[in-house]
Amino acid sequence: MISTLQENTAIILPENGLEQKIKQAENENRKLIIKLGFDPTAPDLHLGHAVVLKKLKEFQDLGHQIVIVVGSFTARIGDPTGKNKARKPLSTKEVEHNAQTYINQLSKIINMEKTRIVFNSEWLDALSFPEVIQLMSKVTVAQLMHRNDFNKRFTENTPIAMHELVYPILQGFDSVQIECDIEMGGTDQLFNCTMGRQLQEVHQMPAQTVICMPLLKGLDGKEKMSKSLNNIIGLTDEPNDMFGKTMSIPDSLIDEFIDLASDFSTEEKSILKEKINSGENPMNIKKAVAKNIVLQYHDQKSAELAEAFFSNQFQNKNIEEKVYESVSLDSIHHKESRITLVELCSQLKNDLSKSAIRRMIQSGGIQIDTIKKTDPDEEIQLSLQTKVKIGRRDFFELV
Repeated sequence: MISTLQENTAIILPENGLEQKIKQAENENRKLIIKLGFDPTAPDLHLGHAVVLKKLKEFQDLGHQIVIVVGSFTARIGDPTGKNKARKPLSTKEVEHNAQTYINQLSKIINMEKTRIVFNSEWLDALSFPEVIQLMSKVTVAQLMHRNDFNKRFTENTPIAMHELVYPILQGFDSVQIECDIEMGGTDQLFNCTMGRQLQEVHQMPAQTVICMPLLKGLDGKEKMSKSLNNIIGLTDEPNDMFGKTMSIPDSLIDEFIDLASDFSTEEKSILKEKINSGENPMNIKKAVAKNIVLQYHDQKSAELAEAFFSNQFQNKNIEEKVYESVSLDSIHHKESRITLVELCSQLKNDLSKSAIRRMIQSGGIQIDTIKKTDPDEEIQLSLQTKVKIGRRDFFELV
């Protein structure tokens, strides 16, 4: 049991903390309280989120209590992004919308009937100003400066707003409120999770164990999977998109996707990795991983159809035999039947930012009627049967 729970984890703090908590639960004949907190800053979950959620599911399957802490208060103040600026704070309405969307998607992985959902505004809104100051007094500035991004920004004279320094303390206070035994998160949450340990000790409570999971890289193979970087595979993506996106990952990510995104058995994972090391075509391994991912979030039939669609659509060299998505010419907003290339692509692919589309055009990723276009501001004459290829996976025809 312990070895299964430890599998794929990046950090366990303290090192023997998991064994201690399991033993404590057995001695006290109770369930462990396993916490995952999230600020609903965007409405969609992706495979990066799923890495932590699948580990939570393992604890849940063993009978422990999963507690999802929705940052209904903290999302309204804006958290540090881990980069060089604070995240934009959200309105109450945006928080409520995104939180409900998150909660609906969690059911794809964990059993929501056995999951406790709490909102940290319940206790943080109730704090009086003297109580807030008292909470702040439990942490020193030197301790906060141990957080890497704070330290880097301070050294580089990049502004750090006071609310950013307060944020980890508020997250740690959440652990006090729910009497957390184990807090889960990605490796980028290590500092915030350890703050929970410190505040629990201050409040005369047993300190929680922290378990951090690796950060799954996105489709670019460089940055962590993030909606803001347009490099995600969403849990609600359609099967064909989910399969196609997985097939687009660089070969260097195959091992990582086998470990963190698939639900193959340990033995099956070893076999796939051995095939890669033995020189098998990486595309064959990607197909197995892509099919497995679709199966996890859809069903067997959808996985088989997605595999067949990919083979027909992308392994067929004749572009005239591709399946094009029909788009009504009347739905394209334009003047006098002419439109710039970047605007046309932006309307066809509204999930991509215009800057991302510009980069795609300039790098040769766009074709109009099989002709590659590299000028984002070129005016396109719209007509029926105009065919537009955007990137590797998206084919549109104006009808």
